[in-house]
Amino acid sequence: MIKELNKYIRSIKVAATGMVCCLFFLACENTEEEIKELSKNRVAVEEGKMIESYLSQGGKMRARLTAPVMNRYQTDSPYVEFPRNLHVDFFNDSLKVESQLNAKYGRYRETENKVYLRDSVVVFNIKKDTLKCKELWWDQATAKFYTDKPVEIHQPDKIIFGNGLEAGQDFSWWVIKSVTGEVLVPRNGMDSGPVIDSTRPAPPAGDTSIKR
Repeated sequence: MIKELNKYIRSIKVAATGMVCCLFFLACENTEEEIKELSKNRVAVEEGKMIESYLSQGGKMRARLTAPVMNRYQTDSPYVEFPRNLHVDFFNDSLKVESQLNAKYGRYRETENKVYLRDSVVVFNIKKDTLKCKELWWDQATAKFYTDKPVEIHQPDKIIFGNGLEAGQDFSWWVIKSVTGEVLVPRNGMDSGPVIDSTRPAPPAGDTSIKR
């Protein structure tokens, strides 16, 4: 009985040694790039089509997101990707749409509660203010948009160009951090330009102050 047990243990050791050797040679035969690629292929992906999702804030429904395709990646930091366009309607307390968002691509970081938007990003409100930019962040925790990239604000009678912006997700207010266009405020040489704040009243006629 003891001899058979020792023989069994020796056979396990031999088999284990063989497995370790196989793994060692397998690791030696694969490059680092190939190993990374194999790891990527193991990431679980959940796919959904014709998505309709709702966002609640403070116990009230605030937004509805629709997208033709959604992919959810099960990684250490899970994220959701919208590779083929997305649209968002933002509601007021009466559940009426007060602003809308369109983008060709979006990525939702679940652990940060933020959405990264890029490619033909457009946000507009019922006051006919329209934001156009290439990249924009939507922070759902603070209910704000922000970016440090070039932006355009289109209004019925003017277009304002600038760099960097912060705005409410309902787009009822917005602040351009650095104006680069010639609308409302003239350029001052190499000066980065003034801040324009939509929450401030327009200056009197003939007033060249930088606030709006």
